[in-house]
Amino acid sequence: MNERAVYERIRERGPVSRPEVARETGLSKPTVSLALADLERVGLVRTVGHRTGGAGRAAMLYEIHPDAGRAVGIDVGREWVRAGLCGLDGKVLVRRDVRSRAGGPAELTAQLVALVDELAADAGCAPADLTHIVIGTPGVHDTDAHRLRLAPNLPGWDEPGVTRELLERLPAPVLIENDIALAALGEQAHGLGRDVPDFVFLSVGTGIGMGIVLDGRLYRGARGAAGEVAFLPLGETDPLTRAPEARRHGMLESVLSAAGLVATARRLGMDAQLTTADVYDAARAGDPLAVEAVQYEAGNVCRALASVIAVLDPRLVVIGGGLVRHGQDVLLDAVRERLADMTPLDPPPVEPSALGAEATVQGALAIGVETALDIVFHRAVAEPVVG
Repeated sequence: MNERAVYERIRERGPVSRPEVARETGLSKPTVSLALADLERVGLVRTVGHRTGGAGRAAMLYEIHPDAGRAVGIDVGREWVRAGLCGLDGKVLVRRDVRSRAGGPAELTAQLVALVDELAADAGCAPADLTHIVIGTPGVHDTDAHRLRLAPNLPGWDEPGVTRELLERLPAPVLIENDIALAALGEQAHGLGRDVPDFVFLSVGTGIGMGIVLDGRLYRGARGAAGEVAFLPLGETDPLTRAPEARRHGMLESVLSAAGLVATARRLGMDAQLTTADVYDAARAGDPLAVEAVQYEAGNVCRALASVIAVLDPRLVVIGGGLVRHGQDVLLDAVRERLADMTPLDPPPVEPSALGAEATVQGALAIGVETALDIVFHRAVAEPVVG
């Protein structure tokens, strides 16, 4: 118990001195000294110099040993797989972005297993040395049936049993979490969500989703489906005309996504070979059809946000995803302008993600490190070093 108390204080405050640990834990200095000696002997903490500038002898500083564990974070998307590996200090040692082989579960599973091995090799460790792996994917991981639900952009992953092979082939304990929920945690750890207890992260790209942080904690809902705003009934067309698509992707996603923006522009009469970047460039240049298409998408964003704001009343809205990154200026300006007319009180600030495409990887690494810190401590307690 004493070692755990000291370990947690160093984890939260490090680098920290022995007197500071004693003062903040309420333990006696001899007890802290014994606990530090044990933690240092099993490789969980290390000294990192001295604190200078005060009266008397300089105090030795302790921190969690970054090499005591390794965490891997992976963002699995339809187009890209982004992955990183870090030590227990959270510093990223290796980063990789590769094209996603998302055509089917077997190919993607093989890609992820190989990618984890490559990350370990690049970091100078064996796959068996990895402590925890966090994978962000669209949809909701059904842990009982071992499948992903509400993830139409990853074909085949809704089949029962499909995630079991992935978990069995990876070399460390694995958590599969919703990618946008992890993006919210990334924003909380390293972006605009720091020191904001209640905020939402809306991602609009290939698909649409939301991560919700309430009272400083990720809110998942009863079945892990909180934030699946793609299924909000907010399409302007008759839902019956979109029934098959809306059932699979969600009514909101059928009109609000990268493909939705292009489809709207084409419907208004723009060129059939458009990309989202083309629509935004044309809107910046004042093309009336492109401006109308962007305004239409901004309206869909505002209807989604107005619904969420009315229910959750967040202090901040962070928006990410490819649709926002490519047209942050024109889209968000239109969203801010229209949202004020759709909420009962002044709307919360609406800001672009500070992390961009890194948000999900950063969130995966943040939760991976937190879990890895617990794992290495319990391993050390269960298997103490002798001699």
